[in-house]
Amino acid sequence: MTPDVLSRPPVHALLSDGTTVCIRPVTPGDHHQLQGLYEEMSPENLRLRFFAASRRSAAMAADRACAPARTGYRALLAEVTGQVVGLAEYDTAGTDDSAEISIAVADGLHHRGVGTLLVEHLVSAARAEGIRTFTADALSENHEVLRLFTDLGLHIDRRFDGPETSCTVALDEDDTYLSAVEARGRTADVASLEPLLRPHTVAVVGAGRRPGSVGRAVLHHLHAGGYTGRLFAVNPRVTSILGVPSHPSIGALPKTPDLVIVAVPAAAVPATAEECGKAGVRALLVVSAGLDSAQAGALLAACRMYGMRLVGPNCLGISNTDPELRLDATFAADHPRPGTAGVAVQSGGVGIALLDGLSRLGIGVSSFASLGDKYDVSGNDMLQWWESDGRTELALLHLESFGNPRAFSRTARRATRRFPVLTVDAGRTDAGRRAAASHTAAAATRTMTRQALFTQAGITATRSVGELLEIAALLHSQPLPTGTRVAIVTNAGGAGVLAADACAEAGLALPPFTPEAVDDLLAVLPDGAAVGNPVDATAAVTEEQLTECVDRILRYPGIDAVLLALVPTAVAAATGDDLVRALTCGPARRARPIVAIRLEQGEPVRLLPAADGGTIPSYAEPQAAARALAHGAHRAAWLSRPAGTIPDLEDLDPSRAHDVAEAFLAAHPDGGWLDPRTCADLLSCCGIPQLPWAWAETEDEAVAAADRLRGADGRVVMKAHWPGLVHKSEQRAVHLDLQGDSQVRAAFRDFETRFDGLLTGVLVQPLAARGTELFAGVVQDEVFGPLVLFGLGGTATEVLADHAARLAPLTDHDVRDLITAPRCAPLLFGVRGSGPVDLDGLEQLLLRLSRMASDLPQLAEADFNPVLATPGGVSVLDARVRLLPRRPQDPYLRRLR
Repeated sequence: MTPDVLSRPPVHALLSDGTTVCIRPVTPGDHHQLQGLYEEMSPENLRLRFFAASRRSAAMAADRACAPARTGYRALLAEVTGQVVGLAEYDTAGTDDSAEISIAVADGLHHRGVGTLLVEHLVSAARAEGIRTFTADALSENHEVLRLFTDLGLHIDRRFDGPETSCTVALDEDDTYLSAVEARGRTADVASLEPLLRPHTVAVVGAGRRPGSVGRAVLHHLHAGGYTGRLFAVNPRVTSILGVPSHPSIGALPKTPDLVIVAVPAAAVPATAEECGKAGVRALLVVSAGLDSAQAGALLAACRMYGMRLVGPNCLGISNTDPELRLDATFAADHPRPGTAGVAVQSGGVGIALLDGLSRLGIGVSSFASLGDKYDVSGNDMLQWWESDGRTELALLHLESFGNPRAFSRTARRATRRFPVLTVDAGRTDAGRRAAASHTAAAATRTMTRQALFTQAGITATRSVGELLEIAALLHSQPLPTGTRVAIVTNAGGAGVLAADACAEAGLALPPFTPEAVDDLLAVLPDGAAVGNPVDATAAVTEEQLTECVDRILRYPGIDAVLLALVPTAVAAATGDDLVRALTCGPARRARPIVAIRLEQGEPVRLLPAADGGTIPSYAEPQAAARALAHGAHRAAWLSRPAGTIPDLEDLDPSRAHDVAEAFLAAHPDGGWLDPRTCADLLSCCGIPQLPWAWAETEDEAVAAADRLRGADGRVVMKAHWPGLVHKSEQRAVHLDLQGDSQVRAAFRDFETRFDGLLTGVLVQPLAARGTELFAGVVQDEVFGPLVLFGLGGTATEVLADHAARLAPLTDHDVRDLITAPRCAPLLFGVRGSGPVDLDGLEQLLLRLSRMASDLPQLAEADFNPVLATPGGVSVLDARVRLLPRRPQDPYLRRLR
């Protein structure tokens, strides 16, 4: 057991049946329980574990696990409500990269994932300590443990030797393993949410006798909404509230509830949670607000100890509109309309707005969760629930904070291929981030980082609740546009112009019609019609003509969507034509999307009933319609390409990179910026190309270095260095275009004079060839992990701020998106006769930077500026790297918040 093991805090995770377990290191005080774990095993299980059924094995195994900490040994146990139910250990026995593993699970808890969960945590710990393989010996008849190793998702080699089987498990992390962990986590997560979102029995604690209390409002909603399970109130002063039987305490209820809604003063919340846990309650919904840190800690501790999932505190409630359940445990003004949209929010006000909007549109809600301060159940949990509920076709999120963004990203990448996931990008400004922090007590997240998460996960991000509903209306009612080519049809020229402007601003294209299509459309439109794009059908167009026009356009191969901009006219009224009916009628209108703009429409968006039983979205503003179509086209493009893969890279030495980092931190315990030589050493471990350079601490050394490095033109660059120097240009710490020894000497003396007492040396480099100056960097976000940035470089990089970002590790798709996202991207592909830069080399640089950040948790910041890109190659001209003493964190390890 390594010396730091006992200081590591316990974590909580879920078994396959949704039971909460505590995973923690073994301590000497666990000896009695560990011995009991083995002594209570059946003789057969003891034989399978120890290859013999000796009772002495129990004491020996407990002695081993509880022995003083020793290098190369680690033991983790699993507890359920304080009772040890499993143990897993590994021992390197003096080897560097291999360890022998053993597992024991209590009788009666097999097939619930105890052993697998413990092994996952041991795998994570072993990787962090450089262990690359596990070995294990088992009796060949021990099918359960052999199946455990086989189902892990890791590569396993088996060797049969008579009655025994020897297994070697490679601990390399790849997508196969992560997907297997995700699948196990999804099963456990959904099972744990059953008592919360499909409870058979519900109790409300804190429902008062007089109207006006939140608890009474929730109880009323449950009762009036027709909840089909058993419903109780808990109030010692009455026997009935609103016709619902009331009992004095949780323990006095005739049946233990699956779900308890807590609506009591903050000071009473911890005791109520403790009472619920002792009674066997499986889930809590805490609508109470104002908990201080001690009360919050006690609430969460009770939930973890007794295995209760928790929504809240400080929330609006939850709802499941399944007609067989009809659970509305909220205090919103109205019951949500049953439907197909899953909704999860942190803000109760946003939740009310979304419930109202979705009900008004007729989309309705499958299930709803107001997460509030989000101590436990999160957006990640809800996404996994919607994946499995068989009812959700659209997910809407409003999240002000993220607990485990990288796990959320993997879940979202999977979920968004099944149904659209929409979110409001909340907290985009400093003011918004401050508001989010004060409202949810959550750490603020930077806009660029959050947008990178949304982009990579395929999440449709909007800027307001209204925009969220606008796009939901399109995605609910229409097929996705397969491209950005839109045809506009209008009965008023001005409305068509507004629509055209909105489409262009949203990035949509308005292609001209072919001559054949023009003739085809003129044949069905009234005299005076103009068949450009927009098509001006004039105020004289009839319902029949407009219907035929739209149907013909929908059949043209060069059009991906049709947008109708209609205004009411006296002409149509006089003839009895209903132009709105024209857009909702017609044959075969489900292959391509059709949307309407009606400027006189009072509501921002409506869904109009169509003749085929579907609906068509109608918008009051052209910008809303265009935005919705653009988001739809973006989703279609995201779905059309396969999931990205993380490319294999050659010429990497992660082990040496780790040694370089650890050696620097040993000399600088608080971390800091690397000196040039250490920085270059680290970059060489990752295969990152650098312009040749030399270090010099004296004038003569600088001259000698210049003589070695001069190119054909004889010119060099000199850069001053001292610890803490960040912006060389601002300090005028760079001399360019130095020719001959005299200029090199003069530059060095200038640095010595101006930076007396600071200067520790200079870097000498050949003058770089002309090319495009770019910026590449990485920063370790405390919440999101490493973020890779790329964009225009040079001295103007901070002024122009032309940067894009993606979260590491980068896939092949991510790196290409990163290169094409900045405004400067056209420069890389060749403009005005110049050829493209070395795009393959640029991709390699960014992938290697991503890999370096992923492999080294100590990497706090890296800044490559400028990066010179030419048709012949890519190289880093100046690099800064900052390290901090950080331990590796496994973002994919199964654990609760």
